[in-house]
Amino acid sequence: MWWKQFLVMPVALSFLLGGSSPQASKDDCLASLSDKDLLAHRLVLRSEVNPQSLYKRVWNLIKDEYYDSKYNNQSWDRWEHRYDGKLRTLEDAHKAVETMVASLGDRYTRFLDHDAFDDEKSQIDAKLCGIGVQIGLDKSSKRVIVITPIEDTPASDAGVQPSDEILEINGKSTKGFTVEAAAKLIRGPVNTPVHLVLGRAGARVKKDIVRREIPIKAVQSVKMIDSDVGYVRLSSFISQKANLEMQTAIDKIDKMKAKGLILDLRDNPGGLLSNAIEISNMFLESGNVVSTVDRDGYKTPAMCEGHPLWRKPLVVLINKNSASASEITAGALHDNGRATLVGQNSFGKGLVQGINRLEDGSGINITIAQYLTPADTNIHKKGIKPDVVVEVKSEDDSQGPWWNEHTPGVLRSPLDGKDLQLKSAAEVLHKKIEEAEKLASEVH
Repeated sequence: MWWKQFLVMPVALSFLLGGSSPQASKDDCLASLSDKDLLAHRLVLRSEVNPQSLYKRVWNLIKDEYYDSKYNNQSWDRWEHRYDGKLRTLEDAHKAVETMVASLGDRYTRFLDHDAFDDEKSQIDAKLCGIGVQIGLDKSSKRVIVITPIEDTPASDAGVQPSDEILEINGKSTKGFTVEAAAKLIRGPVNTPVHLVLGRAGARVKKDIVRREIPIKAVQSVKMIDSDVGYVRLSSFISQKANLEMQTAIDKIDKMKAKGLILDLRDNPGGLLSNAIEISNMFLESGNVVSTVDRDGYKTPAMCEGHPLWRKPLVVLINKNSASASEITAGALHDNGRATLVGQNSFGKGLVQGINRLEDGSGINITIAQYLTPADTNIHKKGIKPDVVVEVKSEDDSQGPWWNEHTPGVLRSPLDGKDLQLKSAAEVLHKKIEEAEKLASEVH
């Protein structure tokens, strides 16, 4: 395999960057190819791969690496020769692999076709080719809408606005489209145009936007809530640059003279295990960050390095969409007594996947271990309960995470005071700051 990463996140990220197309380091040369040339390249690659060999490789990977040595209470040998002589094409091999994997009953061990694997890898590389717009489905109209254009991207430069409806993509109506289907149509090689028709305040707005390379930012916001409270929103652990972005954010908040920090992990679906460990280390003096438990029950702890970047009071925000790497970080900071958790019970994913690239450009993610928080808690399907519970009505976006309201003409920010969980986190942090200052004065 070309490379191996350990993934701790649910099946898909909670957002899609519309018009995102991978530009992995090995395939940079493909970024300027036409769609026809790119398809031809893939056909050549696929023609060199034996379907039976691809299936057997996946069987071996699962046999050697899957965390459940009982394979969901079945003999794994039953799958080894099940399709001998029956796999004529790679499509046959892919279907056979999917059937075999489904027998494990594990939603996180999954086959990814070429496009899905490229998307996953491009998120890790923090480099996409597209127009740079976050899209979703409007709850009432069920139409594809713009959640937000990313700053300094083709979409923002072209004047695309939050809450714009995407009515047409390259002449095709998006009525009935899923977010994935719309994103796939918007995608394409760098320096090629995509033609959009947007709905805005009852008018149809046409936009011709040229795709280019889009950096994926893990840190979405770095601000001072007030004169004492700093705020950092970390939206994902998937990018290999997430740890560097977090270091920069902490340095920035420190230079702003913040006395305490709110780390917002709400709606953060997770990402790379290494990022969760490194970012947790930025706040810990000592202790265990996380332990993994393999198929043989062998427990491997990841101990703190003891060189924190932030020693001042800390509050971590979590909600029902904070998963995997987010839960590792929240659990590490909570169990080591470093942070107070505020918000909702987290998602509850306590499994680690290994990412494997296959010979035809597809991939297989395999669950290879469970993980435990420093208090030896298995949070899988349970989640982490915050110290201070602040529930928000799911139908009321105006009081939830500030980035989730998509009312036309309404531009939310972490400073508007409407986000109930953030407001509560700030109150908790102010008390922690007061306690720290009182303790410091007593010492002196």
